[in-house]
Amino acid sequence: MKKILNLFKNPKVKMIIILSFLLFIYTSICALSYASNISNNISNTVFRLHVIANSDSKEDQDLKYKVRDDLIKYMNTICKDCKSKEEAIELVTLYKDTFKQIALKRITDEGFNYNVNIEIGNFDFPTKNYGDISLPAGFYDALKVEIGDAKGQNWWCVMFPPLCFVDISSGIVPEESKKYLKNNMSEEEFALVSDNSDSSIKFKFKLLEFFNQNGLTTAKK
Repeated sequence: MKKILNLFKNPKVKMIIILSFLLFIYTSICALSYASNISNNISNTVFRLHVIANSDSKEDQDLKYKVRDDLIKYMNTICKDCKSKEEAIELVTLYKDTFKQIALKRITDEGFNYNVNIEIGNFDFPTKNYGDISLPAGFYDALKVEIGDAKGQNWWCVMFPPLCFVDISSGIVPEESKKYLKNNMSEEEFALVSDNSDSSIKFKFKLLEFFNQNGLTTAKK
């Protein structure tokens, strides 16, 4: 222990420790700044859908998917000519009551009497994969649909650009949707959400996940 203490008294050793600490702080700040900017830019590009089932029973989960399909179908109808996320949100806000009525009709048609709560806002999302596109965890603008008690499993997708699939595991994102993402993201941002083969891209994506999941980057608007 005495040798170690004496070592710390050495001016050169002290300088190395101080410089190493400052380098660590600088690197951490740069990484945090990078993750924050990238996360915010990605979240500002998409508008998402969040459907919550009444419960985890098979019947309620099946109902959730049927409600989801009806909402996506209607969204694709009214937003087929949208050129921006802001335009999509404006239309969804305008037709918010229609979205609720569509959900209620499906619920009634399936023999249930659940109420539906619909909210447009900024919500926390986990990391999700949509075919060959991946979005990091963070806060995103979204249409949230709560069915009944909303105590069941969640379902997430992207309403604009349209990345929603009935079978996400085998879905391939439409080229038009990729084109929109590519045109509204930097080259590196698009690579982060679309390139799973590059090791450096994978590392950066994991970096985004780490900072986002620990609440160090994107904050709720």
